[in-house]
Amino acid sequence: MAAAVVLGGPAGWWRWHRRVRAARAAIVCSRAMASKTPVGFIGLGNMGNPMAKNLVKHGYPVIAYDVFPEACKEFQDLGAQVTDSPADVAERADRIITMLPSSPNAKEVYTGANGILKKVKKGSLLIDSSTIDPAVSKELAKAVEKMGAVFMDAPVSGGVGAARAGNLTFMVGGVEQEFDAAKELLTCMGSNVVYCGEVGTGQAAKICNNMLLAISMIGTAEAMNLGIRLGLDPKLLAKILNMSSGRCWSSDTYNPVPGVMEGVPSANNYLGGFGTTLMAKDLGLAQISATNTKTPVPLGSQAHQIYRMMCAKGYALKDFSAVFQFLREEETL
Repeated sequence: MAAAVVLGGPAGWWRWHRRVRAARAAIVCSRAMASKTPVGFIGLGNMGNPMAKNLVKHGYPVIAYDVFPEACKEFQDLGAQVTDSPADVAERADRIITMLPSSPNAKEVYTGANGILKKVKKGSLLIDSSTIDPAVSKELAKAVEKMGAVFMDAPVSGGVGAARAGNLTFMVGGVEQEFDAAKELLTCMGSNVVYCGEVGTGQAAKICNNMLLAISMIGTAEAMNLGIRLGLDPKLLAKILNMSSGRCWSSDTYNPVPGVMEGVPSANNYLGGFGTTLMAKDLGLAQISATNTKTPVPLGSQAHQIYRMMCAKGYALKDFSAVFQFLREEETL
């Protein structure tokens, strides 16, 4: 009875109970936010930009750097800290994600004069989502390990659309004990985070995927071009392909023919998306790996040559699905 009097009867007890629950919820929330320490993000291009934005959406303070300062302005407006070099990012964050165009770019960002390793803190987790040579990933991992930090390669698949939607697939290579720590961040940007094995295996999975993607895109472009010249309506042909055994991601999600789908580069003069130059680069990585392992990849080799020709003939900055336009124009290929 005394308790009931102090609390003001049953109604008072329920008010007290709600305050206790609210206090407990606040403690849980504060613990969750405490884990959201600043995350460094280096490389804010077509893929890095939406990836970093998804970290911000999930409540992570982002410390950003890009070699092109104008790429950082948008993040300043979102409240992110912007730095002058990768080294400055490493000084302010002990978890860093890099998203860079090529192996030389990755080497410069990690080991250059103003690179991450100049100011990296012991115990830092460094995740590279660039698509680079697996051998370079292993080289960087050794350099990072000497500084007392952890390196993981985590290249992505899914393109700009998946990056915006937070539906990327991450292929992760590195020390398995560190996978959960990496996954905490990567699940903010992707719906699939797959552990592949030691450092370099993420890159291996990625270059195999992109070799297949290039081959299937060329095949889709060839089939669509042939069907159109045989008098088929392109939308009808795409519909038939996508309910038949020829169906693939290039036909049902990223169709290369203008007017067949909305929201893809072919509907926007092949602007945005995954550049032809980058596809040629990735196919080159696949060729190097095939040579090193004595693996026959005849279709991969042909795809590499086609994308190199596209780069030489004015398609370098176009999305890789522009191979349809290239084939339409190159009747003597």
